[in-house]
Amino acid sequence: MKALSIALAILLFLCLADMPYGYYQFVRFAAAAFFGYAAYQENEEGKKELAVVFVILALLFQPFFKISLGRTLWNIVDVIVGIGLLGYGRNKE
Repeated sequence: MKALSIALAILLFLCLADMPYGYYQFVRFAAAAFFGYAAYQENEEGKKELAVVFVILALLFQPFFKISLGRTLWNIVDVIVGIGLLGYGRNKE
């Protein structure tokens, strides 16, 4: 989980650059998958609050129904979530 959370954080930070639309779609798929898995893992470990946070993030990043926040707000979300993932990854394994 540590390596995956760091990799996803890097992907989110790269969203600040002007990338092709396909890149953002890939990040949404990767983020939704990671957050869904992380929610399951944290729930299994009895960390319900963190599991709920990951479920919310999975819903926010899910690729099926686009949530239109605008580029500036998405950049803020990407940075905050990326920093959170670095902290999360640091505490794993």
